[in-house]
Amino acid sequence: MIKKLAARVRQYKKQAIATPLFMVGEVAMEALIPLIMAWLVDRGIEQGQMSSIFLYGGALLVTAMLSLFSGTAAGRMAAVSSSGFARNLRHDLYYAIQDFSFSNIDKFSTSSIITRLTTDVTNVQNSFQMILRMAVRAPLTLLFSIIMALTINARISMVFLIALPFLGFGIYWIMSRTHPIFRRVFKTYDKLNNVVQENLRGIRVVKSFVREDYEVRKFNGISDTIYKDFVHAEKNIAFMGPLMMTCIYTCTLIIGWLGAKAIIASGNNPDLGMTTGQLMSLITYVIQILSSLMMVSMVFLMITMSRASAQRIVEILDETSDITSPENGVKEIPDGSVDFDHVHFSYASRSERDTLSDIDLHIPSGSVIGILGGTGSGKSSLVQLIPRLYDVSSGSVRVGGRDVREYDLTALREAVAMGLQKNELFSGTIKENLRWGNENATDEEIMEACRLAQADSFIQDFADRYDYRIEQGGSNVSGGPKQRLCIARALLKKPKILILDDSTSAVDTRTDALIRAGFRSYIPDTTKIIIAQRVSSVMDADQIIVLDNGAVADAGSHEELLARCAIYRDVYESQTKGEDSHE
Repeated sequence: MIKKLAARVRQYKKQAIATPLFMVGEVAMEALIPLIMAWLVDRGIEQGQMSSIFLYGGALLVTAMLSLFSGTAAGRMAAVSSSGFARNLRHDLYYAIQDFSFSNIDKFSTSSIITRLTTDVTNVQNSFQMILRMAVRAPLTLLFSIIMALTINARISMVFLIALPFLGFGIYWIMSRTHPIFRRVFKTYDKLNNVVQENLRGIRVVKSFVREDYEVRKFNGISDTIYKDFVHAEKNIAFMGPLMMTCIYTCTLIIGWLGAKAIIASGNNPDLGMTTGQLMSLITYVIQILSSLMMVSMVFLMITMSRASAQRIVEILDETSDITSPENGVKEIPDGSVDFDHVHFSYASRSERDTLSDIDLHIPSGSVIGILGGTGSGKSSLVQLIPRLYDVSSGSVRVGGRDVREYDLTALREAVAMGLQKNELFSGTIKENLRWGNENATDEEIMEACRLAQADSFIQDFADRYDYRIEQGGSNVSGGPKQRLCIARALLKKPKILILDDSTSAVDTRTDALIRAGFRSYIPDTTKIIIAQRVSSVMDADQIIVLDNGAVADAGSHEELLARCAIYRDVYESQTKGEDSHE
């Protein structure tokens, strides 16, 4: 895990290496300051030697300035490297997610991925910065201070050893109780983000059903859980300060008492005992020793907090897409013919039962295919196998005569345009959204595609027309216009295969007929696969496929299915009777 995270430092290695080097300089200067202070007191102030006062005072000033410079440089380098590390980490996480197949994405909830890209990355960034600084500073301060303290008076310096067992046990107790809480908290953050995301996406439903109070209670319940967990963790961490201060003050009192006795016994003779300056510096060193232990404990605390986040981040980085391009994959798709050769498919994470069973279909290039079936019959699952959003469990899917697994993934998906069951628009202008289909499309091509998709008429009603700004998720565009914009976006791609997954359900039958007429004139050589709930949307198709419970119940023209397929006939009669009674 550490190796994988450390690899994300990349171009910021120089700053990451420079940070501890500058930190060494800062610690070395801080270790010299108490010693120079002792010389200043013993050889200058107490003896009234102005030359010594100027000498050691100047040395003290230079040492302090060097310490300040080193500390500032170390802080700046640490900030640059940690921010760069977080930037690279977010970059790699985001790109890893872009390569995921649908089955990979199914393993993680959207809210969990967002938490990992934000909160978890921030936690790891803070830990990385602290490690660069404190993980070097604390051990070095401890080492230098012990050496200097032992040099001044080894016997009295041993006092701090009394505090080490108490301090070590206290730190271990706090860490062991705190880590499980932080692991639990970050999982709760996923739930919190999920509640917020659902609420904002479904705000119209919430308000129409007057469920604001229910949503507030749900949010408050999860928020209170996070609050209680953090309070529990902070209560444990709060012991750190009193424990540290107790050790420091106890050691200071003992050293002061022993040092004072040594000064009195020696008559202020350095050769016999201890001087006043030495006592001052010894107390400073012991405080530095215990403070460095406190710093070590804070590093462990930060690592404890970030370890759960690091594990969650590495889960994303370790996840490899189960759908990848083959080496030297075929990049030319000759035509839009599609063949399903005894295909079986199941969602491994959902059930053991096959979602699709023994699908055997042959679709000629340029034909219009309609797919009908009840909810859960496998219509969307079937068409998602064509651009390899999922892979078959057994059998094969061929496009242009080749197994889709032989194609370069990008080339295959460039040849297939999909209007998904859930139409998605992105924040930006209408033009920017439409150019997802073809980023180089001209204004004339965009307008032509919109006319064919019956979208131009309502676009002209906007004040900014094609520069009208779409809000996140297309929240400021109703269902019918949103569907027509998504169809226009797919048309701009001029694909070899066009798949519309119930993409005209929110438009009226007349508009639906005009859109289908536009398909025949604009993309005559494109294979058009239309999933619909209305028989009128597919009755003029070259072939209509009826799915039932994941299998092909029948396939044929409208007239053939009316004559021999009971499922199709029932759907047709129920819809036409509804229209007749309405009239």
